[in-house]
Amino acid sequence: MRLRVSPDSAVPIYEQILSQVVFAVAAGDLPAGEAVPSVRELSQQLIVNANTVARAYQELERLGVVEARRGVGMFVTDGGPKVCRDRRKVLVRDRVRETVREAAAAGLSAEELRQLVDDEWPRRNGTAKTPH
Repeated sequence: MRLRVSPDSAVPIYEQILSQVVFAVAAGDLPAGEAVPSVRELSQQLIVNANTVARAYQELERLGVVEARRGVGMFVTDGGPKVCRDRRKVLVRDRVRETVREAAAAGLSAEELRQLVDDEWPRRNGTAKTPH
C-alpha cells in the first residue's frame, strides 16, 4: 500500500490517510487479515508526525476497519472491506455534492456537467477511444 499526502490541501492529513486506507481496503488492495504499516513506518514514509498517523488509525479502529493485535500490529478486520465499501460511497457522494455545488456556482447546467463526466469517465477507466 502506497499512500501520498498533500500538506497544502485543505483536507487535514489524518483525513487524507483515513480516506486512502478506506479506498485501499474497499478496492481489495488491503484485504481482510492483512497488516497495515506501523504508525512509525507510515509516518516516516509520508514524512508526517506519528500522532497524525495514529489519529487516522484510531478512527479506522473506531470504524471497525482495523484492529490492534498486541505486540504484532494493526490488521484489517474481517468486516473491514464491507465497512470501507460503504464508507467509500459516502466519501464519493460528498465529493460529488461539492463538485455539483461548484459547477452550479460556475453557471454550468446539469447537462454540461453530465457531459464533463461522460468525457472524463473513459479516461479514468482505461476505456477512452484513441483517434485513428
